[in-house]
Amino acid sequence: MKYAFIRAHRGEFGVRAMCRVLRVHFSGFYARLKEPLSHRAREDARQTELIRQAWAESGKVYGYRKLTDDLRDQGERISENRVARLASLAGIAAQVGYKRRPGRYGGKPAVVAENRRATVRG
Repeated sequence: MKYAFIRAHRGEFGVRAMCRVLRVHFSGFYARLKEPLSHRAREDARQTELIRQAWAESGKVYGYRKLTDDLRDQGERISENRVARLASLAGIAAQVGYKRRPGRYGGKPAVVAENRRATVRG
């Protein structure tokens, strides 16, 4: 966020002065200019694509645990927590099973016997 501000206002103010005011090191700003995405961000993007492919191959059914197993079978070193985080950010979720709904399940209707006690005795 700070680096984006510095990049946007480079023409108006000096880079070192803005870095000093925003309390960031100028070498960090120049490193960010040279390589905008960090190693972790690039790795997350690559692994998100692998997760998306494994999820599509499963018929969009698998959750993060089974996706983790699939990726590990492919030789990828990745934890369940990371798969859960990346899948959540990518909008990937397991297909949840259906719930049994109450209702009629066929058969003959119950026949209620006639109430004989209600008759008047005389």
